[in-house]
Amino acid sequence: MANITKEMTIGEILRTYPEAAPILMEAGMHCLGCPSAQGESLEEAVMVHGMNIDDLMSKLTAL
Repeated sequence: MANITKEMTIGEILRTYPEAAPILMEAGMHCLGCPSAQGESLEEAVMVHGMNIDDLMSKLTAL
């Protein structure tokens, strides 16, 4: 999943890489199907949830 970027929406990530769902859920992003997941970038969502984007990106790109 090296092609995931911080600018992608969660919806885009899940459509392209459904196997990312458990990683996002484990990180605390439990509303993967909510409207925000379609409109905000991964970086914005991480900021709202008070997470570290670099840590999450490391996990996502390691798949």
